[in-house]
Amino acid sequence: MADILLSKSNWWKTACINAALRGTNFAAPQIVYIALYTSNPTDADTGQEVMGGGYVRRAVTFGAPVIADRRAVAASSADVSFPVATADWGLVTHIGIRTAATGGNLMYHGAVKTPRTVQTNDTLRFMSGQISIDEG
Repeated sequence: MADILLSKSNWWKTACINAALRGTNFAAPQIVYIALYTSNPTDADTGQEVMGGGYVRRAVTFGAPVIADRRAVAASSADVSFPVATADWGLVTHIGIRTAATGGNLMYHGAVKTPRTVQTNDTLRFMSGQISIDEG
C-alpha cells in the first residue's frame, strides 16, 4: 500500500471545535486503530468496513507532529500488520482511524493510492510513515 493522507471525520471536526472553542471536555483515546474499508467511509462514517475472515482492526501509533509551511503533519511511527486473511476481504479501497478496536468513532479517513484485493492467506501491512495526518 502506498502513502495515505487522511481527512477529518464530521465527529472529529465537531469534537475539536467544541473542545477548543466551547470548553466542552473531551477525553482523547489512549489507543487509535486502523480500520480497512471496501468503500469510502466519508466524513459521515458511512463506508463498509471489512468483516469476517480473521479481520480485526490494528492499533497504530503516530510520531509527534512536524510543522512546516503552516501545516502540522504526523506520520505513523511503526509498521502495522493485519492478521492473515482466513477468507476473502474484498477490494480494500480506504482506511479509517478509529477510537476503539470495535465500534467507537471514526476520526480520520482516506483512500489508499493502490487499492488491493485481499484474498484468503493474504496479509496486509502498512510500513512506518505510510499513513499521514495533515492538519493544514
